[in-house]
Parts: sequence; structure tokens; C-alpha cells
Amino acid sequence: GILIILSSGFTQGQTATIIVSGECGMCKDRIEDTALGTIGVNTASFELETNELTVTYNNGLFNLDELHKNIAAVGHDTDKMKANVSVYNTLPLCCQYRAVEMGELIGMVFEKEDDDLQSVIGANVYWLGGNDGTVTGLDGDFKIQMNTSTNKLIISYVGLQSDTIIIEKAGTVDIILNNSLLLDAIEVVYKKGATEFSFLDPIKVKNISRKELTKAACCNLSESFETNPSVDVAFTDAVTGTKQIEMLGLAGPYVQITREGMPDIRGLSALDGFTYIPGPWIESIQMNFGTGSVINGFESVAGQINVELKKPSDEEKLHINGYGNLNGRVEANVVSTFDVTEKLSSAILLHGNARTVETDVNHDNFVDNPTSKSLIVGNRWKYEGNNGHEAQLGFKSTFTGRSSGTVKGITNELDQWTANNDVSRHEIWLKRGVVFEDRPYASLGFMLSGTLHDLKSNYGKRRYDGTQKMLYANLIYSTILGDTNNKMVVGASFQGEQYDEQFSDLSYARNEYVPGVFAEYSYSVFEKFDLVLGMRGDYNNYYGFFATPRLHMRYAPNENHVFRAIGGRGQRTANIFAENVKAMATNRTWHITPRENGNPYGLDAEVAWNTGLNYTYLLDVKGKLQTLSFDYYYTNFTNQVVVDYDQNPKEFHIYNLDGKSYSHSIQSQLDLTLFEGFDVRLAYRYNIVNTTLNNKLQWKPLTSKHRAFVNLAYETKNKWKFDYTVNLIGPKRLPNTESSPEAYRLDAESPSYWMHNAQVSKEINDKLEFYLGGENLANFRQLNPIVSADNPNGEYFDASMVWGPIFGRNIYLGFRYILKKG
Repeated sequence: GILIILSSGFTQGQTATIIVSGECGMCKDRIEDTALGTIGVNTASFELETNELTVTYNNGLFNLDELHKNIAAVGHDTDKMKANVSVYNTLPLCCQYRAVEMGELIGMVFEKEDDDLQSVIGANVYWLGGNDGTVTGLDGDFKIQMNTSTNKLIISYVGLQSDTIIIEKAGTVDIILNNSLLLDAIEVVYKKGATEFSFLDPIKVKNISRKELTKAACCNLSESFETNPSVDVAFTDAVTGTKQIEMLGLAGPYVQITREGMPDIRGLSALDGFTYIPGPWIESIQMNFGTGSVINGFESVAGQINVELKKPSDEEKLHINGYGNLNGRVEANVVSTFDVTEKLSSAILLHGNARTVETDVNHDNFVDNPTSKSLIVGNRWKYEGNNGHEAQLGFKSTFTGRSSGTVKGITNELDQWTANNDVSRHEIWLKRGVVFEDRPYASLGFMLSGTLHDLKSNYGKRRYDGTQKMLYANLIYSTILGDTNNKMVVGASFQGEQYDEQFSDLSYARNEYVPGVFAEYSYSVFEKFDLVLGMRGDYNNYYGFFATPRLHMRYAPNENHVFRAIGGRGQRTANIFAENVKAMATNRTWHITPRENGNPYGLDAEVAWNTGLNYTYLLDVKGKLQTLSFDYYYTNFTNQVVVDYDQNPKEFHIYNLDGKSYSHSIQSQLDLTLFEGFDVRLAYRYNIVNTTLNNKLQWKPLTSKHRAFVNLAYETKNKWKFDYTVNLIGPKRLPNTESSPEAYRLDAESPSYWMHNAQVSKEINDKLEFYLGGENLANFRQLNPIVSADNPNGEYFDASMVWGPIFGRNIYLGFRYILKKG
């Protein structure tokens, strides 16, 4: 503000008024608090409109020069003293009052949601035709130097309508971006996508929204990737019904799975854990490929998948989902959220499913689908207090039972083979956070979770039981270094696990503890360049100290092109039994080759380095987004726990890598909106995954090199939705069976095949929706997927050689009832 002396007659009276420069409520609080901290001051009142600070004081104790000095020391000019520039620059942007003097424009960017304004973080702010630009900070604020060649300022953000405003002079401005542009109040000409990724994040993160999840049945997490070309989902074997995912050509355990930033699917739940997260409970899924942030840990090799469950503050007051299919599976889900007080809310989540019908379509005397029952119960609480404080508490209990094997009625014991799997799992978690009121750019968060997992199972005559106890804690402090272009996150974590496993007649127990510290620095240059450098230091009581460096870079020459590069290290402990259930669905003899080093199972930790490049092109054509992306990732293992089916068809070998093991993954993807309501997604992926097996570098078995993908989605104005997905899966190498009897030999490679899925849904009103879908509509099946099914107790029995669908066409029907708040 302009400094004008209003009063200097302070020596004889009890009141003094001076001029202080300030812009907002935060300035008012800071100035008044500083004045009250001056010796002799009794009261202080600052008026923003006039910039007048009035104090009452005690004669003999008060010194006016000291008041001026103290006010200037916290960054505010007075009519007698000017604040130091370095101190002034540390003020939040909304407090920086020298904008006119310094030829700057300072402002806030908001998004209008209903009648509320929400700050937009990471919006691009730049002058038309110029290279000068910036990105809004943690409060939606920005500062940019005035441009002498143009007065047109552009504000853009992916998912919101861009805006261009005329700026006549330096100063302050508030900007509101619309969520959508409406014509005649009914026609939406710009909409958010079902799968989105940020152009501003240096880490390419795909966000799968609820809309994407409703394109298929998505009964659980393992079924939530049917319309995503980056993740492969397949059955591990032909009898147990267990599914596993692949990313970058690598098995699911190399993907770090978290629930709201905390470890979730790992250890004994490495494969079955995907069925413990019901699809209707999911709010969104975030995926990134390769190594991720050091904040989330050291284990990511192929990528990270984070699942956000629906929260007490969710817009859905009640969500009921019912589902049934022709294979005899039925399930129901209920999610209910409610407010207890103004600050405290809660959510109850319920899930149940059952399959009681046995089928044997291919007449091999093995049931096609396991019979099963599951009950999952969850409850979570959220507290939103004053002064930036927030807390969450939740728990989840899972009870599942599954039976499979030969059909009932076989009386000859030599022809019987059964598999049973019973799980009792309990999880509890706490999240506590605060955003500091006097430093809104700084926050402190704490996460704590505990898991108890109990497993009892058998596969034929082979028994596998296990207990896992896990405790996880993570303390995270986030701040800026000088300005919002320089950010720092530091913290400490602890991960402790106790395992007790019984496999056949052998017992394995371990107590594994990993304390660690981490730091991550982020540097931004306008909206064009971002650099993230991360480093972890962890100590494992088995493997000792190890460092985890991570690097992410982003460069955007303009708003349509983004280049990214990543690199980093990942390390994990292999849980060789839980991660190789498919080998239990065989009569192969297990051979574990330990190194007698005292490590878990006598094996060294798995260590890999991942590097990647990504290019994304975005074109906005009349409000319709067209996105083209290319991704390349290279994963190189310096050590790996190798699973080897090739040495002998009657044996299964596990040993540490002695040679090379790597993965090259290349993917291109094109997302188009051809016309209103009609979206197209095209993708092609090529993987080269080679591993040294028995001293020979060769193509990893049962991994496809090629995958082509098409997804068509059309939504009419009267709420009919049509989705069609087709995949072409290329050939896979099959393990060597040359030494088997001729009747039990496999081909060298599997054939390629097409998979067709479709769904039609209709919203009856704003609350009720019905959906009808079909999976594997072409009814393609791998014939006779079980080797030696006629002799399940013989030495060549093997149900693990699954390369394609083992079930035929499946038709399902379901409904969703959603009651929103307010």
C-alpha cells in the first residue's frame, strides 16, 4: 500500500497509529501478533482498508522504533522502516503487497464446485505468446512478472476450462475456472475423462476414476483393469481360481500395492489379496510404472498401484450393488456414509459373495470354477478439526473360503485331488495430519497400520499354512524452500513383519524389520520443467543397510507436449510360497537352492534398477481431448529369485539368479473423443522379458510379447452406456516338456487369441442403474488346461500351464443404487 504518516504524536498519549503495508487476513494476524509481542503494547488492531495499525501502550515501557523494527522483521513495510527483501519473499503470495511497486501480478486460481470455491493447485499461468509462466502453489496462488508485449494472461488446467483474461496493470487478481462450459444450460462441451493423468506431475500417474470402474463388473481389484491396456490379469492355474497381474511383463509381486499410501497386498496376500478389495468400495486407483516416490517405500520395481477406498466424506450417502453371473457367482455390496457431528463422519462398508454351483464343461473331472464364500466388513472414521488438523481411523476384516479340484462323486482315491484355501485377515489403520496455519505450505503427516493374516490351505496332499503379522509406520514432513518452486519432503518409516509358514513337512519362520529415513526434493521452473530427486536409507535386519535413489524429470516445451524420464532402484524380499501358488497346483517336486546365508529361505533379496521414458501429446479440439502417449521401460535385475519350470517337467526349482534377467516394455496408446459421448482407446504393447534359467538366457515362460487393445465407450444423452473391449494376446513360450510321455507334452508356444468383453448399462433415474455384460464373448478356451488330469496323483499332474482363458463365455447382470448426500 502507499505509505502516508497519519500520526506521530505518540510520546505523550497512550495510543499510537502507524502505517503498515498488508494485503489479507493472514497479514492482519501476523501484524497484530507481532505488535502484541512488542514490549509495552497492550492491544493492537490493524485495518486492511486503511493500512493503519493502532496500538495502546504503557508509558515508560513502549518504544515506537522497536515497534517499527519488529513489524519490518516479519516482512511488512512501515512508514519509517522497510522490510528486508529476503524476508519479504518468504511471505505467502497472498501477503506480498509490493506487486505494483515491483511490476508483478499476484493472484489466486479457484475452481467452482456447486456454490463453493476450491483452490486449484498446479494450474498453468502464462502470458499469451510468451515464455514467461508459472504454476499455482499449494493454495492456488501465483506470482508472475508483468509482460510489456501483451496484456492477455492464460490460465489452464487439465480437466477444467481454460481462460484468458485481460490484465491492465500490476496488482492482485482472483480467477475462477469453470468445471465445464454449458450451452443453453444443458449441453456439456467439455468433460473430465474416466482415466486421467496430470500434465504437471513429473511422475506419470494414471488415475482410474469411478466412471472407468463401472465400464465392467469390477467385482474386486483384480477385475478392475479390464479396460486398461497396461495391466495384464490372468489365472495362475486351472484349478484354484487364483488371479495375478502383470506390469511391464513382470509378475504382480514386483508391483507395490498400497491402500491410501500404506502397504496392503504383500506377503501371504501377494496373489489372493486382490480379491480382498471389493470393486464397489473403490473410489479411485492411481498407477505409475517403474520406480515411484521414495515416500512410499523401497519395494517398487515394475510400478505402484494405490487404491483409494470410499471415505466418510464421500458424496455417496448410500451405495448398494448387486451382481450375479451364469457361472453361479452372486455378490452384494453396501457402502453407507454418515455424519456423526459437524467434524466427525463415518462409513460402513460390507461385502459378501458366494459360488455354490459346480460345473465341468470340458469333462476333465475337475470343476471349472472353485466353490467359494467371502465376507468382508469395513468401518472408517474421519475427523476434520480446526486449524488444519485431520485424522482418520479404520479397520477391515476379511473371511474367505474356497474349494476346488475334482468333481464330487469320484469315489476312487487315486482319481481324487482337492484344493482348499481358508483365510482370516484383519487390518487396522490410523492417519493423522496437520497443515500449519501460520505456514500453510508446510504439513506433517503420520500413518500407522497393522495386519494379521492367517492362512490354512492344502493342494492335493501338499499342505501350506501361514501366519503373517505386519506393523507399518510412516512420518512425513512437507515444506517449501524459499518458494513453491522448491519443495522438500523428509520423513522416517518402519516396516516390521513376522512370518510363520508350514509347507509340507517343512517350517519357515522369520522376523523382518526395516527402519528407514528418506528425503525428496522437487524443483520446478514455471510449468516447463520439474525435477524430483529422492533418496532412502533403510536397514534390513537380514540384508543390512541399503540405499534407494530415485529420479524423475519432466519437460514440457509447451502445453501440448510432455516428456518424462525416470530412474531408480527397487528391493524386495521374495515370499516364495505365497507368490508361487500355481506350482502347488502340480505334483512337481519343489527344489529350493539356498545359499546358507541366514536370509529368508536362504535366498538373497531381489534387487532391480528401472529406467523409463515417456512422451505424451495432448490436443484439445473444441473441448474434446485427444491424447497420444509412448512409454518405454527397462528393468534390469542385479539379483532375482528365479522360478524355474524348465529343468524337468516333474520338478520346480527356486534359486538366486546366476546370469542376466531383464525386461523391455514398449507401449503406445491413443485416446480419442470422436464425437460427443463416444470415446475410443487404442493401445499396443511389446514386451521382451528374458531370464537366465538353468544357465541359459531365454524368454520367460507364459509371458506374451504382444498385446493389442481396443476399447469403445459410448454414452447417450438419455443415460444408456455401451462399452466394448477387445484384446489380441500374442503367443507365449511354454516350459520345456520334451522329457514327458508324449501324451503329456506341450507345444513350444501357445497360439495367439482374441478376447471380447462388453457391457450395456442404463440409468433409470439419478439413483438406480442396471448393467448387463458378457466376458469372453467369443467363447475361446484353452482346451485341456490340466496336464495328466486323468491321473491327478501321478508325477506328471500339472494344472499350472495356463496360457489362455480356462472358462468359456460368462454373462452377468447387476444393479447399482446410489443415494447422494444433500
